Amino acid sequence: MTINLNNSNVATRENRIGSITGYIGSLSDLAGKSECGTLKGCSRCFSQSSTCLSSCALGQLSAIRDVAIIHHGPAGCSVASAGNYYLNKTMAKKRGVTNDTVYVGTDMNENDTIFGSTDSLREIIIEVNRRYSPKAIFVTSSCATGIIGEDIDSVVDELKDEISVPIVAVHCEGFKSRIWATGFDIADHAVLSSVVQPPREGVSSNKINFKNFYESARPEIMEMFAKFDLEPVFLYCNSTVEELSHMSESLATTCICGTLGNYLGNALEEKYGVPYVRSINQCGITGFETWLREIGKVTGRSEKIESYIEEQRKIYMPQIEEVKKELKGLRAVIGMGPGYTFEVSRVLNELGIEVVWALAWHYDKKYENGDVPPSMKYLLDNGIDFEASVADQQNFEVMNILHKYQPDLYLSRHPGSTVWAIKNGTPAVYVADEYMIFGYKHTLEFAYSILNSIKNRSFEQNLAKRVKLPYTDWWYKQDVGTFLEEAN
Repeated sequence: MTINLNNSNVATRENRIGSITGYIGSLSDLAGKSECGTLKGCSRCFSQSSTCLSSCALGQLSAIRDVAIIHHGPAGCSVASAGNYYLNKTMAKKRGVTNDTVYVGTDMNENDTIFGSTDSLREIIIEVNRRYSPKAIFVTSSCATGIIGEDIDSVVDELKDEISVPIVAVHCEGFKSRIWATGFDIADHAVLSSVVQPPREGVSSNKINFKNFYESARPEIMEMFAKFDLEPVFLYCNSTVEELSHMSESLATTCICGTLGNYLGNALEEKYGVPYVRSINQCGITGFETWLREIGKVTGRSEKIESYIEEQRKIYMPQIEEVKKELKGLRAVIGMGPGYTFEVSRVLNELGIEVVWALAWHYDKKYENGDVPPSMKYLLDNGIDFEASVADQQNFEVMNILHKYQPDLYLSRHPGSTVWAIKNGTPAVYVADEYMIFGYKHTLEFAYSILNSIKNRSFEQNLAKRVKLPYTDWWYKQDVGTFLEEAN
């Protein structure tokens, strides 16, 4: 699929790669229909909750150091800035750097939504540039600006000659997509179209672009890559505009999560020829080794990587095999974004745990290069099958499934979902850190986290006895897909 960086607007995942937020069936059916192109999404007659794509886009961009985010919308739309500001400052302090990124809301009022406010937007951009001297300016839209058709592109285009730093319009209206991961693509599109420069002539590099969320395992990964004479450039948390401008010179691009990084990886490959490492992700032993070997193949480091794998296997595999004996036969339900749902399913299978149901918060039928996501292809090729559904954080559906299957364990990457499982009396593991199952060491730690959760269930049991849930016996008796099917 051709990626057009000359247009400030990027198509949604629904329109661009056929992503869906509604499905119920089996993994083999979902993967099979994805491969042959017959997968169709379902609609819901009732939706309990979801997430705004603006939060994903703004969270990514505001993590870049020393830039300005100008969010053109009502004051309420800037509420995410408080959380982003705190998180970015915390991550910068942890890294030992300073992040002076500013987040400015334009405070649109009723008059602005009727008559427009491009004049005031122009003044705000000029004043922000004068007062803070940011390294780049991202002018982002909101639902309000999208509804009234506010022309932020024209304002930005007029100011490009006046402002010496990169400035770009970012179209991240929350209502434009039901799939919040579209916000990741929007942020990548903005960076690619305004900050990234063509490779400089004669520049050789040993750098590898590594798209992740919060670089929490930065020292560990830098130490590992140094063994292969590679230097990771972590994106976007604590990145500088200077670093981002040279992404086109890297040896390759990889990511911690296919949902997070596939747009960036495919775009850099298509426009600048930077190879995108397409493999199952680094979760678990199979994922970690497959990922490393693909990096070795792309960067010419295969021999060094094989030596590292052999060394690490000797240390950790006996310990992992030992703990697997205690996990074998457990049954689990998973609820995560698709970049982790089908990867963690694979890891649980490796540990001898049966996945009885997996919920993905959305599902990407194809990636930009036209391939089925590697995580799904792996499960399909290896004959791994279980019941699956696509539900964008619909906790009432999660509770129905937990009640029906009574699993030993529920795993989620979203705390709200985990809390409801615990109230139901189900032991739960919150897979918060993106590196929680990364490589040999963390896979071993993950296995022990599961073991600790299922061996001590007193908290869940006591809480379940004292909490009255809003779900009736009628709901628990329903087939979770009944209303989804009726809405087709």
